[in-house]
Amino acid sequence: MEMKQYTLFSITLKTILVHTISYFLIGLVACTLFDYSAKYTDPSLRYLMRQTSHPMVAAGPLFQVLRGLLFGVVFYTLRDVVFSRKNGWLILWIMLLAMGVLSPFGPSPSSIEGVVYTTLPLWIHFIGLPEVIIQAFLLSFITYYWVNHPEKKWLGWVFGLLFIIAILMALMGVLAGVGLLKVPA
Repeated sequence: MEMKQYTLFSITLKTILVHTISYFLIGLVACTLFDYSAKYTDPSLRYLMRQTSHPMVAAGPLFQVLRGLLFGVVFYTLRDVVFSRKNGWLILWIMLLAMGVLSPFGPSPSSIEGVVYTTLPLWIHFIGLPEVIIQAFLLSFITYYWVNHPEKKWLGWVFGLLFIIAILMALMGVLAGVGLLKVPA
């Protein structure tokens, strides 16, 4: 690939948008498909995970802007290793899976430390893996593609619109969760 000028702003903004949208969409699908509402009432999880009706769960996508910012800064520092290589998205994906999912510093569910040090049943460690593996893939692949194809202006419009929709839906979920917005039954 030819040498491109990668800016902190460009990589970070694209990462924020892609992360927030992929987090929101994959989370919505996983929550429905794996019935997180029922699973989170399990005695093993009810004191670890908030119920899906809790306003903070609805607010989750709002916090992804901050996580996307942090990811973007890391992606920027690795720009020469990642974005200038043919399969740089694979480097990002492996890094996210290795460091963010399987071996973070704390005993998170689905991590090696989580399996060793928590009392959570083994099934809990596996139930969330498809969600985070797919979301990490989408974050890596789409961010890599978009950063390397800045001429595709339509991506900015699509991701900008999807970002606004995800944020508005999260805000509506928070308002409904605290009782300020009535949801039809």
